[in-house]
Amino acid sequence: MKIAYRFGRAGLLFLAASLLLAGCGRDEASQQGGAQERPPHPVEVAELSPQDIALERSYPALLRSDNEVTLVARVTGFLEQRHFEPGEMVKEGQLLYSIEPDLYQAAVNQRQADLQSARAELVRAQRDAERFERLLSQNSVSRQQVDQARAELGVARAAVAQAEAALASARIDLDYTEVTAPVAGMISLSRVNVGNLVSHGTELATITPLDPLEVRFQLPQYDAFELRRQLDNPDAIAEIRVVLQVPGLNGGAGEPLVGRLDFLGSRVEESTSTVQASATFANPEHRVLPGQFVRVSLEGLKRYDVLAVPEIAVGQGLMGPQVFVLDEDNVARARPVDLAEVAGPWQILAGGVEPGERVVVGDLAGIEPGVTIEPLPFDGEAGEIVEEQEQQERQAEQQEMEAADESGALAEDAEDDAS
Repeated sequence: MKIAYRFGRAGLLFLAASLLLAGCGRDEASQQGGAQERPPHPVEVAELSPQDIALERSYPALLRSDNEVTLVARVTGFLEQRHFEPGEMVKEGQLLYSIEPDLYQAAVNQRQADLQSARAELVRAQRDAERFERLLSQNSVSRQQVDQARAELGVARAAVAQAEAALASARIDLDYTEVTAPVAGMISLSRVNVGNLVSHGTELATITPLDPLEVRFQLPQYDAFELRRQLDNPDAIAEIRVVLQVPGLNGGAGEPLVGRLDFLGSRVEESTSTVQASATFANPEHRVLPGQFVRVSLEGLKRYDVLAVPEIAVGQGLMGPQVFVLDEDNVARARPVDLAEVAGPWQILAGGVEPGERVVVGDLAGIEPGVTIEPLPFDGEAGEIVEEQEQQERQAEQQEMEAADESGALAEDAEDDAS
């Protein structure tokens, strides 16, 4: 038993030595293989140069009708007639309500009679004053009598003016008994039924013009600053379009609503750090309504003379965002960068790179510092690169899902066989 034990122990030592030698051989082989250079990694490369990048900005907004009017009663009386149907389009100057016009017509007639009486009294006073002037020249009346006649003439003239003013006021009240549309638009439900007593200030209905409509929105102060700087360029103003984005509207057969920028504020709101702006949209088909929440897109905005790369060219390193810059030997070197805005498929760089440097702009998969790159030409279409990358990711996800489904099916078959 002792001899067998020694022999077994010697065999184990021999086996361990053999495995150690084999491992050393494999290490030498792997070192020799690692010494071989990997082939250059083909990927799109672009030489950085300043360019103008188009931006698209959208902001939440609320539609409003700038000329919306609330009709109110200007006189007191019974509402006798309503001359419209709620929800219809009314024209400017169209008769809408009648508020007891007979009562105010009678008041006008009374004021006319008062005016006639005052004018007759004025004629009498004027004749007396003229007669007393002639008698004074003949020393037939005293100076006091002449002064009295002149005073009565002044009182008569004032009475005529007072009667004329009262008649004008009565006629204004009579006009107010017929409520007409000050603007054209869609009228709301009547807030007062026919037969009710209304007084001065009673709200009757609302007229909302639907074409054009105004939209007010808030711009972040940096966007507002850049927009104002661009608007100062006369050649750039015509390039800016204001497009209304309404869920379910632009996806249909109709064209999007395009308006014009009317106002850009000159101060920053302290509470929101935004600048107010407004735009006007033609709405001839009444496709949108006031009070509707929408998004306003500004098209034609640009950032001038900036350095930018496709968004997928920016990776994340130990120092933060980074890109890969090629040296003279086409070796990739990681370079930390400062990011500015994202403009569609483009990422604008605020610092870290210089014009003339070559940057990897394609898919970063398989690229790390020190890798030799085979530069492929870049046609300048960042959107195509981003779309291609997204398509590859979707295909990879689809393959993973299919593999998972297949594994699940095999597992179910194995359970069925085992049962």
